[in-house]
Amino acid sequence: MSGQERDPRQPFTLDETADAKSDKKLHRLLRLVTLVQSGPGWSAKKLAQELGVDERTIFRYLKDLAQAGVNLTHDAATDGYRAAPGSLLPPMQLTGEEALALALLCDQVAGGQQIAHLTAAEDGLRKIRAQLPPQLAEELEAEAPSIRVQTAPATEADGWQKVYDDVRWAIRHGRALRCQYESGAASASGQELEWFDFEPYALLYSVRAWYAVGMHRGRGAERTLKLSRFAGMQRTERAFERHAEFSLETYLGNAWRMMNGTPEYDVEIWFDPEFTHTVSDTKWHKTQEFEFNEDGSCVLKCKVAGLEEIVWWVLGMGPHAKVLNPPELAQRVADLATRTARQYGPGGSQG
Repeated sequence: MSGQERDPRQPFTLDETADAKSDKKLHRLLRLVTLVQSGPGWSAKKLAQELGVDERTIFRYLKDLAQAGVNLTHDAATDGYRAAPGSLLPPMQLTGEEALALALLCDQVAGGQQIAHLTAAEDGLRKIRAQLPPQLAEELEAEAPSIRVQTAPATEADGWQKVYDDVRWAIRHGRALRCQYESGAASASGQELEWFDFEPYALLYSVRAWYAVGMHRGRGAERTLKLSRFAGMQRTERAFERHAEFSLETYLGNAWRMMNGTPEYDVEIWFDPEFTHTVSDTKWHKTQEFEFNEDGSCVLKCKVAGLEEIVWWVLGMGPHAKVLNPPELAQRVADLATRTARQYGPGGSQG
């Protein structure tokens, strides 16, 4: 429209429709090139299915690309198309170690849904692979299957993609969300869930699941809420501003993982010689220090905000660990261990 803004009150013109079609075609042409660069075996049929067009359109696209100097030739061995040398962009300057690390993270962690909602990383990796020198690409394909990345079991993504998208939208635009949330207490009581306003500041993935951190207007305080527990969520146009001083690092403080409680405790936990090597070779907490004893045992020392999370971690160590300090943590571990033992004694629950 000759550089002028289109009046939104006027209908689209034929020229604008043509522009939209041209943009769509350009997008498909770029997508076609990316697919062919990503690896062998992209036949006209597979390309047509991926781009949502018929095979005749693919052949027209190949002709258009050739006229632009991007020559894609058919490889009979793979029944796919490949780029002629020098017809595309030069490869990215990645080392073998860099390429392998990216492939492992994208393929196994994101692509394998070990962390939900990161599958876009697969498309990013495909573009990166398309720019790798052939020799490096071949080395990557040969080595990657021999290395496995396995995180802790995670919450499945099914059923809450919209929640993830809505929280991202709210953070990006500074808009509040109207929500219902299934807390443990609410689920146990069977009461109808209340609606409340939530102002998300950040998304946090911790060990097994995604969480939203923000202001819970129903509680009048900042909270960390698990995305998969939202029972209802609606976008609103009510604007909010995140506190300028807010940061996840400050918010989490010295939490064992993600629940920053009060007060802070100086924690000391003794581990027997059998378990010392196992526990001391891992970074459990940012403040941890180990003291090693002559008998082969050790003591873990750290400063932890709240006991809600660390108590379960200690219980997971079973008879190999003993809380020396603080007394509150030692008592809670003892009480829970006793209750657990009763489950297996006379009169215990039979499931």
